[in-house]
Amino acid sequence: MKKVITYGTYDLLHYGHIRLLERAKALGDYLIVAVTADDFDLRRGKINVQQSLAERIEAVKNTGLADEIIVEEYEGQKIDDIKRYDIDIFTVGSDWKGEFDYLKDYCEVIYLDRTEGISSSELRSEKRILHVGIIGDNTLIPKIIREDTFVNGLEITAICSPSTDIINVAKENDIRVFASYEKMLKNVDAVYIGTNPDDHFELCKKALMCKKHVLCESPLSMKKSECEELHELAKENNVILSEAIKTAYSTAFNRLILLTKTGIIGKIISIDSTCTSLMEKENYTNEEFLLKQNSFCEWGPTAMLPIFMILGVGYKHFDFTTLYLDKSKNFDLFTKVNFTYRDATASFKVGKGVKSEGELIISGTNGYIYVPAPWWKTDYFEVRFEDERNNKRYFYQLDGEGIRYELVNFIKSVAKNKNVSYVEKNISLSICELIEHFNSGINVTEIQ
Repeated sequence: MKKVITYGTYDLLHYGHIRLLERAKALGDYLIVAVTADDFDLRRGKINVQQSLAERIEAVKNTGLADEIIVEEYEGQKIDDIKRYDIDIFTVGSDWKGEFDYLKDYCEVIYLDRTEGISSSELRSEKRILHVGIIGDNTLIPKIIREDTFVNGLEITAICSPSTDIINVAKENDIRVFASYEKMLKNVDAVYIGTNPDDHFELCKKALMCKKHVLCESPLSMKKSECEELHELAKENNVILSEAIKTAYSTAFNRLILLTKTGIIGKIISIDSTCTSLMEKENYTNEEFLLKQNSFCEWGPTAMLPIFMILGVGYKHFDFTTLYLDKSKNFDLFTKVNFTYRDATASFKVGKGVKSEGELIISGTNGYIYVPAPWWKTDYFEVRFEDERNNKRYFYQLDGEGIRYELVNFIKSVAKNKNVSYVEKNISLSICELIEHFNSGINVTEIQ
C-alpha cells in the first residue's frame, strides 16, 4: 500500500484545496492530511486564520478525501511523521517548490500545481475591509499603526490626535488626519481609543451610539456603572466593544493560563504580579503628564489580568497600600493591592515612581509557574517543581507584543458579530470597580 501525506492550514476550505487533495489522493492508496495547529500557524506568521483548528479539521473530514487526519504542531514534525507513518510520498502545492527538497532523503517529494485564481488569502482579503480610526496620544499608537500592516481585513484610515509626533507618523502612512472626533466617526467603521482613561467613557459612548465598533485601552471607564452602560450600549446597537490589554492576546500568556487550569502545579494558592516603570524626573512636576495616567490606571489592568483570569473576580476582601506623589493624591507613585479569596490569596504591585522586578509567580500545591520580567511581554515561562528534574520550560514566539493578535481578535469579533475578546465582560467590570474603589479611597492605606 502506497501512503501519501500532505500538509496545510485549510482555512476557508475552497475548491482549490479540494482539487489539491483529490490529486494528492490519486498519488497513492492511503492519504494522510496534516492540518496545522493554531500555535504553529502563529509561529509561521499566519496570524489571520479565520477558522479554529476544530472547524478546519471538520472541513477536511467532510471532503471524504482523507483516510486519516493528524495535527501539525511543531518544527521538524514532517520528518517524524514520514518515519512514524511509513510514508512513500510527501506532496504540497507548487508554491512551496524546493522548500521541502530536504525530505527527499526520507521519501518521494511531489509538488502539485495549484488551482489558478483562488486562495484562502484572497478570500479573506475579499471580505469587507474594516476601516478604523484612532483617537488619542498614547505610546501604543505608532505600534498599532505598524502592526496594522500585518493584519488582513483591517485598515487604519483616520486619526485624531493632539500629538504632533503621532500625526507625523499618520501622514507618513497616508492616514487621514481629523481635527474633530465627531467628523472622524462619520468616516470609519470602528475606532481605537488610546486617550487619558478619564475620557474613555464619553469617547466609547459617542462611538457606540454612532453604531461604530470600539477597541479601547483598559480601563473602559473609571466607574463600574459606566462600564456596564457601555456594554449595554454595544449590545443595543449590535456592535463590538472590546477592551485592549495586549498581554491577554500573547501566545505564551494564554498557554500559561491554560496550563494552570490543567492542574499541572496543583491547586492555585497564591498569585503575585508586578508591573512597574520609571517616569522621567521632569514629569514629577509636569501637571499635564501627571493628569494623563497614574500608576494604578496605567499598570493596574495588566497586573490584575492573571489574577482575575485564574482565580476569578469573586474575591472576599481587598486593600490598597499607596505612595502618593503629593498631598493632592491625584498621582500614585506606587500601589500594592492584596486580595483574599475563599481558598487563595493574590497581590499585585504597580508603579511609575518605584522600580521593582516585573515578574509573575503563580504558586500551587505541587509546584509553581515563574514568568521573568517583563512578564507582560513574555515569550517564555517555567513550570518548577520540588524535584528540579521535572521542571519544564515553555517558549512561544511573540510578535508585536500581542497587539497584532489583539487586532486579529477584534476583526474576528466584528466578522462573527460576536464578542470573542479575551478580556471578558466580568473582568472588564471588575477592573473598573477596583479603580473606582481606589479613586474613592476605599481600603487605602497611605505610605507617608
